Amino acid sequence: MINISFPDGAVREYEAGVSALDIAKSISEGLARKVLAASVNGQVWDVTRPIYQDASLKLLTWDDADGKNTFWHSSAHLLAEAVEALYPGVKFWVGPALDKGFYYDMDLGGRQMGEEDLAKLEQKMNELAKKSSQYIRKEISKKDAIQYFTEKGDEYKLDLLQGLEDGNITFYTQGDFTDLCRGPHIPNTGFIKAVKLTNVSGAYWKGDEKNKMLTRVYGISFPNQKELDEYLQMLEEAKKRDHRKLGKELSIYTMNDDIGQGLILWMPNGTVIIEELEKLAKETESEAGYKRVVTPHIAKENLYLTSGHLPYYADSMYPPMELEGERYYLKAMNCPHHHKIFDAEPKSYRDLPYRIAEYGTCYRYEQSGELFGLMRVRCLHMNDAHIYCSKEQFKQEFQAVNDMYLKYFKIFGIEKYVMRLSLHDPAKLGEKYVNEPELWKETEEMVRNVLIETGVPYVEVKGEGAFYGPKIDVQIWSAIGREFTLATNQVDFAQPRRFKLSFTNTNNEPEIPLIIHRAPLGTHERFIGFLLEHYAGKFPVWLAPLQVKLLPISDKFMDYAVSVKNQLGKAGVRVEIDDRNEKIGKKIRDTELMKVPYMLVVGEKEANEQKLSVRRQGKGDMGVFDVQAFIDLVSTEIRERKSGE
Repeated sequence: MINISFPDGAVREYEAGVSALDIAKSISEGLARKVLAASVNGQVWDVTRPIYQDASLKLLTWDDADGKNTFWHSSAHLLAEAVEALYPGVKFWVGPALDKGFYYDMDLGGRQMGEEDLAKLEQKMNELAKKSSQYIRKEISKKDAIQYFTEKGDEYKLDLLQGLEDGNITFYTQGDFTDLCRGPHIPNTGFIKAVKLTNVSGAYWKGDEKNKMLTRVYGISFPNQKELDEYLQMLEEAKKRDHRKLGKELSIYTMNDDIGQGLILWMPNGTVIIEELEKLAKETESEAGYKRVVTPHIAKENLYLTSGHLPYYADSMYPPMELEGERYYLKAMNCPHHHKIFDAEPKSYRDLPYRIAEYGTCYRYEQSGELFGLMRVRCLHMNDAHIYCSKEQFKQEFQAVNDMYLKYFKIFGIEKYVMRLSLHDPAKLGEKYVNEPELWKETEEMVRNVLIETGVPYVEVKGEGAFYGPKIDVQIWSAIGREFTLATNQVDFAQPRRFKLSFTNTNNEPEIPLIIHRAPLGTHERFIGFLLEHYAGKFPVWLAPLQVKLLPISDKFMDYAVSVKNQLGKAGVRVEIDDRNEKIGKKIRDTELMKVPYMLVVGEKEANEQKLSVRRQGKGDMGVFDVQAFIDLVSTEIRERKSGE
């Protein structure tokens, strides 16, 4: 008999060789029908795989990330089976699960596959899914695996086998399809009830442009049609909200080949948004006791060698410039510069916590294939700050940073969020992470305790920490449910030692501070990209590039329109007059398209009575207002930074 431990602390005895599916059935038939995979001692397994020793077990369903991952990877195998049926002789490279869905790379032997072929593949996938073919795992020797793919003439799988050790190789078969795969997989294809193949494109083998171009097919699948329908509806809405489309339509930003890829040109409308975000950040940080600093855009190589960013980060930095026998790098991060500011003058415990903030401009050489609108760029403006504190002050300071995030979430109407606590991987100490195991353990526990005590929703992820300490990646969801990484909140125990930073403690002895790296609003680029999609371009009044548009019915009322414009301008409202010789209906439609929050129609009646006919973007007529009453209304919305509709 073996002991199986469950997440709730319960322990049950089972016969050795029992599977997770058998265990699920012993609890509930209904549960067994939902289980997709199992976490056995922290590793994701097939639910049909026998367990021979004592183990901790978590049954994974569609509600678990690892359950979805297994479902989508299994769907990639189903796609491959369908492709093999319709394109005999096809050869496959890899077919991983993604954050949403899956893809498979394949060599069609010179045959073409276009968007029009995806419907046929979907039909075949649905046909195969209904057979409820089991995903069967088979351990195989490296010799036999090589022989199998040699006979098939599959150079891609043979290449994969080169990097695998004998004794750790498995095949998976479902229906007529067999693949080299470490798994795991769902019990059978019948779990896959709804499939949509979303795109077909080219992809270089191994991502190297010197290699052959393969065909890549993307897809998404669900355990029921309802969820697929909802997902497709979200995709349609996402297309309308695409920040690249809205950024162009609303004249927020542009890019130009003469400037360079990934380098954003902010237009006047976008610059207004930037200035409003900076104003918010500066007010918030001033209230929280931060002092502002400004640092150069370049620095000597030695600065980044001291910080440890070189060589860890070299691939993401622009190549160095040689000047007067020195090597200079464009600044990829602000922190080393801030450490030098901390160290410029002696510090005592009375100076701590020492908080400095900067909207610093950084340059990162993202690969051209990874550049994406405002989300992945090469020049970014970061809402950066560093807090230098003692261990005793850490909890309060780290909690205050989290509270700042929550304040911003409320202002921007962000209702769903989670903190990803990114930890180190002990196996990669000295390689990917600073080799200080005790400090890793201590600081990770400190961050975890703050999250638990404050009740902030969080998940833990191993192997994603910064090289100098644990970090929190802030995941947020837009109004239509799309996930974004907003910012990061990091603990640093390594750089204070590298820069020999210290303060004099209460015992009049030198002590090394902890550093908190934080950027609650992330970068202008990523955050404005998020806001464009979150608001669908309909910014709240305080953030809108143009807040009010005056629409005179004819030139006869222009003097009155100018008078109102001047009054609004004096009150700090961003306002323009549509002085075109167009009918009022067209002026209203055009202003709606530009998503201006307020439209003020002025004609003979309004001019005679010194009134305004007010329309709200997306809501229509609000009625007639006195000029001062409207100024009070819009000024309150701006001052209080109301979230909008």
